[in-house]
Amino acid sequence: MKKLYLVRHAKSTREYPELTDFERPLNIRGRIDAPVMSELLKKLGVAPDIIMSSPANRALATARLFAEHLHYPLNKIRVIEEIYEAWRENLVDVLKIIDSDKSSVILIGHNPGLQLLAEFLCDFPHENIPTCGVVGLELQIEDWAEIKEKCGKLMFFEFPKKLKL
Repeated sequence: MKKLYLVRHAKSTREYPELTDFERPLNIRGRIDAPVMSELLKKLGVAPDIIMSSPANRALATARLFAEHLHYPLNKIRVIEEIYEAWRENLVDVLKIIDSDKSSVILIGHNPGLQLLAEFLCDFPHENIPTCGVVGLELQIEDWAEIKEKCGKLMFFEFPKKLKL
């Protein structure tokens, strides 16, 4: 059995029109929400074997905040180009190559890819993963290469507004 935590990057700013989508940084709310959501994971006993992130500035900043609060080494965050602007199929491919000895993975990325991945892996009855939302999944597989449609069970779905942040 594997555990997968899908995290949409925290809220970013559009305050700097000269920046590309890839370069956009977190805004104040994003810098507040990410530590709170990572502390929630810590209280739930989440101890990731791997944190994987899109290389986009806002996703990587979110990954660093989660890593810091989960006591995961910053230099061990796996930055994976294919996560940026990825669709479900791309994300499945990224997950399938994780070493089988890794049981708990946090994947930090973007919508709509994360939303589509959640819907593919389990009965996910929500229309949107908001910024800094976390989808906790228990996958009925022994090896990451075995990922297939509906192999997961939703453990929880949390996001900042639900927690009234």
